[in-house]
Amino acid sequence: MNPPRIRPARTPDVRAIRGLIDEYSGDGHLLAKAAVTIFEDIQEFVVVEVDGEVVGCGALHVMWEDLAELRTVAVAGTHVRSGIGSMIVTELIQRARDLGIRRLFCLTFMVDFFVEHGFDEIDEAPVDHDVYEQLLQSYDEGVAEFLGLERVKPNTLGNHRMLLELR
Repeated sequence: MNPPRIRPARTPDVRAIRGLIDEYSGDGHLLAKAAVTIFEDIQEFVVVEVDGEVVGCGALHVMWEDLAELRTVAVAGTHVRSGIGSMIVTELIQRARDLGIRRLFCLTFMVDFFVEHGFDEIDEAPVDHDVYEQLLQSYDEGVAEFLGLERVKPNTLGNHRMLLELR
């Protein structure tokens, strides 16, 4: 087995990404995503390959000038606890830094994993009122989750809001 290799996702990876999401959306650990949504957001994703097979994915979604969300981090069950999740998060944190992002948000059940990467639990959306009002104009479900809007709460019950301040 060759070492894992991380790279930007491409459109031919969408079916594999969708398979990873489906592996975790049935139990509510990830929100299901339509293939069209993954295609629309493909430039946000990275994937990890082992011997030519996509075994992990994750995305960085910019929400505001200094704020982005780490989303859709998933590792194939056969590769859990192999360092692939950490590889994905580390790459996405670096991408955020490269974009000038100062704060990374995630909504997760995997609290300990994200704590290991420097995230802290938070209670509220970490934006001021003016930014909150601007974010309300977004059609993105992830932004709605971030804001804690009532319409997404049935999908996010039990998740923990986490934030990483980049320096």
